[in-house]
Amino acid sequence: MRILLTHTPAALENYYGDTALTALKKFGEVRLHEGGAPLDAPALIALARGCDVIVSDRQTTGPAEVFAALPDLAAFLRCAMDIRNIDVAAASRAGVLVTRATAGFIDAVAELGVGLMVDLARGVSTAVRAYRNDVAPDIRMGVQLSGSSIGIIGYGAIGKRLAVLAHALGMTVLVADPFAKIEESYVEQVALSHLLHAARFVVCLAPATPETEKLMNAQAFAAMQKDSYFINLARGELVDEHALVQALDSGHLAGAAMDVGRAPDQMPSPVLACRPDVIATPHIGGLTPQAIHHQAFDTVKQVEALAAGKLPPGAVNAEAAKRLSRLGVTV
Repeated sequence: MRILLTHTPAALENYYGDTALTALKKFGEVRLHEGGAPLDAPALIALARGCDVIVSDRQTTGPAEVFAALPDLAAFLRCAMDIRNIDVAAASRAGVLVTRATAGFIDAVAELGVGLMVDLARGVSTAVRAYRNDVAPDIRMGVQLSGSSIGIIGYGAIGKRLAVLAHALGMTVLVADPFAKIEESYVEQVALSHLLHAARFVVCLAPATPETEKLMNAQAFAAMQKDSYFINLARGELVDEHALVQALDSGHLAGAAMDVGRAPDQMPSPVLACRPDVIATPHIGGLTPQAIHHQAFDTVKQVEALAAGKLPPGAVNAEAAKRLSRLGVTV
């Protein structure tokens, strides 16, 4: 089997790893991307010619022209859950299988959420920044998480884990998710309007869909408590960033934290990240060895299944993947 791994050298080190690469090489000839920038469509087509499988990082897109131009390609495996920049319909028309990895970053992202709450509540980054500039920081009263309320928007796997951690810290846990069935006794399921009004810390973990575009808008921020905090660990599309800037400028919100935004590769937008009342991290919520190992080995297991003539886990268009027959896989 001929396999292209699209990760840049830096992404290969951070988001795939030598162990997974060694395991992947057991199932075929692995071609690597040596350039420093993510592959655009023409570069991807040129590098993937003759390959049976593409194992793709999250920044490498899969537009329609890729599937039309690569007649040998049988499978496009995404080393991430997010496949929104893959044209699955075009892949299906070409008979190419598309897969995604499972969520191995649940603990990592939830733990970052706790860390960002502590930082906002106690002014950790503000004090560190002052000391590093050889300035004595202001001594300010902090907010104790125990006894405070957290509002979690979206009760998926990360939301559930964050609720466990928040409850263990003695926080009142409110959740808004119209599609969730909540059985945990320590979680109160409420409407979004109630959550925004009642929570001191509002954490956005809803999925990015057309319906949730700019879910956190001017009206939502105005509904939050004065001196409350907003944290985004989901996707930048969920936030009207102009409205967030206004809510911070007015002093209505005490601060915000984000690991995602509307800059390329879901990075926090510079207009927000540079503010003294914002804590921004460069989309590293899932960047831990455990999380990366999990998703990288999901793709290894998928390639292993293909090598064994089996439909791999994580397939999203198996019924249309006619080219798999070239690898001895029956759909």
